[in-house]
Amino acid sequence: MASTGPPQSLKRSDTSFTREGDQLIITPLGAGNEVGRSCVYMSYKGKTILFDSGIHPAYSGMAALPYFDEIDPSTIDVLLVTQYIQARAIPPLLLGKDVLGAARTGSGKTLAFLMPAVELLYHISFMPRNGTGVVVICPTRELAIQAGHLSPGQTTFKGRVFMTHATKAIYKLLLSDYVKVSTVSVEDMLYDEQDILRSMDKIEVIDFHQTLEVNGIRFWCYTAGHVLGAAMFMVDIAGVRVLYTGDYSCEEDRHLLAAEIPQFSPDICIIESTYGVQLHQPRNVREKRFTDVIHSTISQGGCVLIPAFALGRAQELLLILDEYWSNHPELHNIPIYFASPLAKRCMAIYQTYINSMNERIRNQFANSNPFDFKHISPLKSIENFNDVGPSVVMASPNGLQSGLSRQLIEMWCSDKKNACVIPGYVLEGTLAKTIINEAKEATLMNGLTAPLNMQVLYISFSAHADFAQTSTFLKELMPPNIILVYGEANEMGRLKQKLITQFADRKTKIISPKNRQSIEMYFNSEKMAKTIGRLAEKTIEVGETVSGSLVKKAFTYQIMAPDDLHVFLQLFTANISHRITIAYCGAFGVLKHRLKQIFESVESLPDEEFEGPAFRVHERLTVKYESEKDISLHWRSEPISDMVLDSVVALVLDISREIPKVVVESEEATKTEEENNKKAEKVIHALLVSLFGDVKFGDNGKLVICVDGNVAHLDKQSGNVESENEGLKERVRVAFQRIQNAVKPIPLSAS
Repeated sequence: MASTGPPQSLKRSDTSFTREGDQLIITPLGAGNEVGRSCVYMSYKGKTILFDSGIHPAYSGMAALPYFDEIDPSTIDVLLVTQYIQARAIPPLLLGKDVLGAARTGSGKTLAFLMPAVELLYHISFMPRNGTGVVVICPTRELAIQAGHLSPGQTTFKGRVFMTHATKAIYKLLLSDYVKVSTVSVEDMLYDEQDILRSMDKIEVIDFHQTLEVNGIRFWCYTAGHVLGAAMFMVDIAGVRVLYTGDYSCEEDRHLLAAEIPQFSPDICIIESTYGVQLHQPRNVREKRFTDVIHSTISQGGCVLIPAFALGRAQELLLILDEYWSNHPELHNIPIYFASPLAKRCMAIYQTYINSMNERIRNQFANSNPFDFKHISPLKSIENFNDVGPSVVMASPNGLQSGLSRQLIEMWCSDKKNACVIPGYVLEGTLAKTIINEAKEATLMNGLTAPLNMQVLYISFSAHADFAQTSTFLKELMPPNIILVYGEANEMGRLKQKLITQFADRKTKIISPKNRQSIEMYFNSEKMAKTIGRLAEKTIEVGETVSGSLVKKAFTYQIMAPDDLHVFLQLFTANISHRITIAYCGAFGVLKHRLKQIFESVESLPDEEFEGPAFRVHERLTVKYESEKDISLHWRSEPISDMVLDSVVALVLDISREIPKVVVESEEATKTEEENNKKAEKVIHALLVSLFGDVKFGDNGKLVICVDGNVAHLDKQSGNVESENEGLKERVRVAFQRIQNAVKPIPLSAS
């Protein structure tokens, strides 16, 4: 069962649901009917997961962030990051920055204030319930907390963050480059280099196919094929499985593996829809078009600009160009430049994780480093560029909104000999999107316009799935619930309608929520226990009783034999053996005879084994003859054995009371008693000294105790104390009584 609702607060509450099943909530905080700032919130059974934490490349500063103000970050258990591109909003989230209190209007736009953004965030809070957006400005953060607009620790992230090894390796370099090339003011920067370094300490890594569990949330990841290190995450909470694909591609390219298809169907699939119902051309056709247009342009003396993101597609295109130049000697005098210091720094990472790539690139690496390009040179800046004659320049950013790619297109756009090849997806509102749509002129950075005479071609090498890949992927998985994210609204709408038609016979639910629109689903969770270990070796018949230890771990139940606990759990079993000696002066045979009258099983044991007479009671307790005056009992600690022990001890004591007692006081016994009394006197005196300090022997055998000028006289025989100080008198009396009780045993009764 699924339903959608208007934007609502996602902060954790203790609400109990009356509808059948347990409620699962999924809310896009970004990527809802838009391309950019991937961030999807999910909660189920009190567990909260956040998928990705990206920024919107078309916005800057606060406006680029996901809607973090809709959640309480301190309640997030796990943040799962699918790729480095969708990790650029991690520092504000992880470090408890108050950017999460950002004020937004009802339409989602950040309000502008005449004060630094970072300072502003300590003073504002957004309350979205009236539909128009309300900003409450308080003089201090403390007053905002007192007024109920902010909560103490509201922005404190306490969860754990996971990404693959390669993603973490590139993460630091990517975010550092983002800080350096950002065009916003220092006050509007979301984070700095120190914030990036601090966030690194909070990030943990996960291997592909490695299963981890955090606070009852089980998850593992598959290869996504989008960029190096990209992963799809499968999350399992109480048996409900959710697959979050992130950006993925089912097509193997020159260096990356294709996305894996999980071996079982999830209950929910949250899937990207970047290309909607569009279809990519066959790869060989695209590569030929790409190299043909470059070759023909430089043959005419023109220059080629390839605007591309510094990582991912850039490496793919460089492999194509380097191979093409190697196969065409006539082009060896035409330079190819790659203008991205970030990409150069990341090349070492690509070489490190070569085993994460496909077989083709691994085979090449066995002979030589495929990323050590022979025909491609780095270009630091426009000042280092000698714009003479034909050349090929790959520069970032891919949207032509700023940087070297923007500078070059402004230089070259008026010459019809030049060409611009756009190799991947571009966002609405960027210059790249404008010129693809057959614009006649280009707007320059200074606001002026220039004629757009150069040839503009869109040849997509984007590693996002097209409709054919999406359709095949979903047919393989057949999830009952599909949630579309990360797609422009129109493309996503067309994809949704086509999928509804395609899966009509299976009644698959297909939903495309907007940002901050919550999807509610209900799942009936059945408690099922699985037998494992020795208990699983035998087929259990219906109605048969299974005996073992029931182990609950998070939301899973398992039944196992006690001896298997140490195999499947971090627990170890131990047997505790007990032995006690009891005074017994009667005949050993009499005791055995009396026990046979009570217990069915009383078996004699070999004398050689126990070095004397012994027998076993009820197969659990061993009774052994020690001497004429005592016997010993041996047993292992368990409830039944303890009950048998209690019965045997009671019988032994009962027999002992029936035996006539003859007491003969000898001269030696009297002497021993005198020695014991002397020892007790010494101990009592030593303890009194330790308590009161000055303790001396006085007249008539009394002890004289002096404390702070007050004197007390203690009669050791009667325990009476004489003193003018009532406080000291009472202290000495109580102390002597307690010492005497501890030192001298309780006397036996006359009976």
